[in-house]
Amino acid sequence: MKAPGFWSRPPGVASALLAPLGALYAAATARRVTRSGLRVGVPVISVGNLSAGGTGKTPVAMDLLGRIPGAHAVTRGHGGRLAGPVRVDPSTHTAADVGDEPLLLAAFAPTWVARDRAAGARAAEAAGARAIVLDDAHQNPALRKDLSIVVVDAEAGWGNGRTIPAGPLREPVAAGLARADLVVSLGPTAAQAALSLPSALPRARGHLAPLRTGMDWQGLPVFAFAGIGRPEKFFATLEALGADLRGTEALADHQPLTTALCLRLGERAAQLGAQPVTTEKDAVRLPAGLRGRVLVLPVRVAWDDDAALGAALEGLGIP
Repeated sequence: MKAPGFWSRPPGVASALLAPLGALYAAATARRVTRSGLRVGVPVISVGNLSAGGTGKTPVAMDLLGRIPGAHAVTRGHGGRLAGPVRVDPSTHTAADVGDEPLLLAAFAPTWVARDRAAGARAAEAAGARAIVLDDAHQNPALRKDLSIVVVDAEAGWGNGRTIPAGPLREPVAAGLARADLVVSLGPTAAQAALSLPSALPRARGHLAPLRTGMDWQGLPVFAFAGIGRPEKFFATLEALGADLRGTEALADHQPLTTALCLRLGERAAQLGAQPVTTEKDAVRLPAGLRGRVLVLPVRVAWDDDAALGAALEGLGIP
């Protein structure tokens, strides 16, 4: 679904009317997270967020998998049909099987899809994992976590501060941060300075930067489409690279890219005399026969200050 506009504005009538449902949602989350999870024999690093989508959680998980020797990823596989535990094989699995994010993570380390996170962790440990990066599990109590990381988009912050459906939060900020060991805030310097966080909570700062692929975007006529939490960030990145952004289409987060939809997007790009371009996460959902027609702009975490993250990993015995 697309995030309602009032989620990012100061609380108004719509959010006030939905606030009782938000309170019920928050109460259900509070009850769930008190359950005791399984302890496995390797460090478990959870990468999660407090808001629904668009914080940069997946690039942070990619970064961790790249820096932790022998790490495996365990994820629910949002949008995929397989319940698992199953190890993701990008040569045979599609986004319809395992979801889009697991296909991205599998390029960095062995990745397991499991709706039962504990079963997924056991499978990863049995396969030789020396650490587990648990994707999107801050509100999931199935496993005991040795390091809980909350990722926040510094520009979006906590939205209107209310819980789903009255706002973007999966749980109240104070409750979510009380279970966090570290916050990773992503965004420009001014937004970082304005973001309010408990002073005692360790914090690493960074931003998402385009991966250097040798592609020259300067002056290139493009039509951009994206089905991510905050598509406007992707469009702004293209403009910052100097692309001639002739049109955009914001899709729902994780929206299936059917052949009919892709053909319509391609026709729109042709009308504008532009090259279609999308995100790395959207690209893995494209029908195989259409992937060669769409350019992809991948992004990665560029750290401004990751000392707190390095110290947290060292505390787990991870170099």
